[in-house]
Amino acid sequence: MAMQFLFVGLFDRVWNWLDKCDTWLFMQINTVFTNSFLDHVFPWWREATTWLPLYLFLILFAVMNYKQKSIWWIVFFALTIALSDQISSGILKNWIGRPRPCNDDFLQFHMRLLINRCPSSGSFTSSHATNHFAAAMFIWLTLKPAFKKWGYLFFVWAATISYGQVYVGVHYPLDILGGCILGCSIGWLTASFFNRRLGLGDKPIDHAVAN
Repeated sequence: MAMQFLFVGLFDRVWNWLDKCDTWLFMQINTVFTNSFLDHVFPWWREATTWLPLYLFLILFAVMNYKQKSIWWIVFFALTIALSDQISSGILKNWIGRPRPCNDDFLQFHMRLLINRCPSSGSFTSSHATNHFAAAMFIWLTLKPAFKKWGYLFFVWAATISYGQVYVGVHYPLDILGGCILGCSIGWLTASFFNRRLGLGDKPIDHAVAN
């Protein structure tokens, strides 16, 4: 029993320290490291509809270069996003129940909210971070022969969208970190299964087109 109380007390102290660091970093990103250009860009940058052309490009890219194999790639890509969203939004946010900074009783009066409303769902993990890092990992692992070193840009893409969640005031940095780890794990699992059981082949894209 004594060890249990000791463990709980240690956990509380560590969490309180992490929470203070997380809040401090959130305030730096949200209120200090800012400018008018980013104030206009990030609310738009984080929207799913902004990236519909990219998703359409990826689907057309797969269809044009991998023909019938692309069907299963599209299915697994959609499955990756659906799975990451359900685990983040449907399970973790409700289970952990961490309030968003824009819903915090004290913090909401000292921060900037750059979108029209503060979502009522929990803060941990960020679904934007989870979904986009899951997508980035899946794309990188399954299309590596085609994009080669340029595939890493998908992680940059996911990181900028995730950073925007902190910038606009709806997530803490730890929510982003948790979403990144969760999303990359999900993307790795689905991509590994896809590559092992189905796959698009390991040839560069110019060879794939020629065949």
